[in-house]
Amino acid sequence: MPVPYVLTFFLGGFFFAKPMRENKYVTMMDPFQQKYGNVMSSALILPALVADVLWVARTLVSLGGTMSVILDLPYVYSILISSVVAIIYTLLGGLYSVAYTDVIQLILIFVSLWVCVPFLMTNPHSLDISLTAYNFTYQAPWVGTVELDEAGKWFDDFMLLALGGLAYQAFYQRILSSSSYSQAQVTCFASAAFCLVLGIPSILVGAVAASTDWNSTSYGLPTPYERNQTGSILPIALHFLTPMYVSVIGIGAVAAAVMSSMDSALLSSASLLSSNIYKNIIRKQASDREMQWVIRVSVVLVGVAGTGLTFLDNSVLVFWLVGVDMSYTIMFPQLVCILFFKVSNGYGAVVGYMMGITLRVLSGEPLIGLPPVIKFPGCRLDEEGKMTQYFPFRTTIMVASLVSILLVSWLSSVVFDKGLLPEKWDVFMIKHKQKSVVNGLDNNSKTNSGDGDASTSKQLLDTTSC
Repeated sequence: MPVPYVLTFFLGGFFFAKPMRENKYVTMMDPFQQKYGNVMSSALILPALVADVLWVARTLVSLGGTMSVILDLPYVYSILISSVVAIIYTLLGGLYSVAYTDVIQLILIFVSLWVCVPFLMTNPHSLDISLTAYNFTYQAPWVGTVELDEAGKWFDDFMLLALGGLAYQAFYQRILSSSSYSQAQVTCFASAAFCLVLGIPSILVGAVAASTDWNSTSYGLPTPYERNQTGSILPIALHFLTPMYVSVIGIGAVAAAVMSSMDSALLSSASLLSSNIYKNIIRKQASDREMQWVIRVSVVLVGVAGTGLTFLDNSVLVFWLVGVDMSYTIMFPQLVCILFFKVSNGYGAVVGYMMGITLRVLSGEPLIGLPPVIKFPGCRLDEEGKMTQYFPFRTTIMVASLVSILLVSWLSSVVFDKGLLPEKWDVFMIKHKQKSVVNGLDNNSKTNSGDGDASTSKQLLDTTSC
């Protein structure tokens, strides 16, 4: 998993940071609102908001599972406690809370994980991981193989992780809060390197768990894999293979990661709701004080919605994959087209949006029990008896959506430019906007949007003043 995220940050730094910074956007949805208008941008905001709410849910689930294993704290209590803490300190500090606490939390994650690694590697219940990498001992080897008939699924998952993260508002929250384009690039490249460093302990924990004789521990048999508890392998390994004080340090790393991730998702959603919906659509003349309250309410609503979802499913994987799936198949092609292809317009965006949603729903999703209607080549039952797509169908849907956006945009431009349809039918006013592009961007809309964005940006930085 660290490798695709490294690619995410490199692509973000090289290609996506520049157009977002140069146009002085405040949120990822600003270019959509300026070019497509409020109606279409509101529809596009929906999957972005859902992805953020799912992000909140999965971070809470990860902490709840860890605390319930190590501290023997009820799952519900751990979820509620972490949710309340994250919401309160996000409200108290705004973007400042995210910036400053993230530094502390990243240091805590780095130190805590690496402190736990030596204890895990030297515990008496596990064999040397170099001996179990390719040999069957207590369990199957921890180094797996990719079968040829599964290569398409692996490729699809890799692209999903690498490119799906580029369509998250939280990613651009960091880029757009940087003082310059060069600083945004440095932040992306440093994050890429840090991903690799933080990914090593996770790999070692998994390797140790696969090399452990669980029957000799108080955990007993069957193994975590056989109990379908691989998603909780970090807290299980810390609890049963290390001293108590070490496992407490480990939970500190998990808690730091969760809080760092959750406050980003809360402010990400708050910025979309306050700037792109409330300020630009509902009340364009909203005061600074009013915007502060909108942001506060948005943080609470998103936090409560994410907390509520944790009681529907306790799998981090479900929330994580469904959220990034929406970003990859629906939002990523839209973002690429609006940032890098001037021909894109509202007509293409509508068709691409509907095509992405329709194809994705009809392709099915075994994680949420949705059977496939469209069966791509290689679709078959997996080991659990669920109908699974082994073809890179998500990437196919993403490409199909991207191509449809560009093709329909070009065709609609030709139709209205040639006068094949009357200009009064041009609901997205693409002919007028094309003239604006030739003569320079529409300065009036830019100025008005800039004033509102500056106000919203100021309130996001600090949500405490009244």
